[in-house]
Amino acid sequence: MTPEFSRPLRIDAIGEGDRHEVIEANDAERKALAGRFGLIAIEHLTGDFTVRREAAGILVTGRVTAAATQACSITGDPLPARINEEARLRFVDDLGGGEEVELDDADIDVLPLEGAAIDLGEVAAETLVLALDPFPRGPNAEAALKEAGVLSEGEAGPFGALAGLKDKLAKK
Repeated sequence: MTPEFSRPLRIDAIGEGDRHEVIEANDAERKALAGRFGLIAIEHLTGDFTVRREAAGILVTGRVTAAATQACSITGDPLPARINEEARLRFVDDLGGGEEVELDDADIDVLPLEGAAIDLGEVAAETLVLALDPFPRGPNAEAALKEAGVLSEGEAGPFGALAGLKDKLAKK
């Protein structure tokens, strides 16, 4: 299946040294990605990448910028989101045959190299969706929750129960 925003870069075209690639999603691609990710809209999506062949695989570094509109997870109200996210990952031929690999803070995301190309469009799309708030809340969210009878964390948690006991004891 071809992703909605596909910008394949053939591995044999990378060459020696750094290769600079700038990609931008068109209207149809942004609309399709918004549907895939459950967004109201994606107004802008650009990836600015440097690709380099290394002994350990294909290194991709750069930046993804985007403007999107998410729906508030409580009210459904539109919420603007701006993304300016660093992307750092390495595509490798072999991920170690299923062995567990420990990573430290200096390591970057490692993905399997599948086929003769890497898809920079999918790198940008996945960077965008991972940078978005998975449960965005708008300014009317708290009021909508209160109106629906949903208790806040402070009211429902253990400290809320203690506050309720304190109120009962104070009335005696």
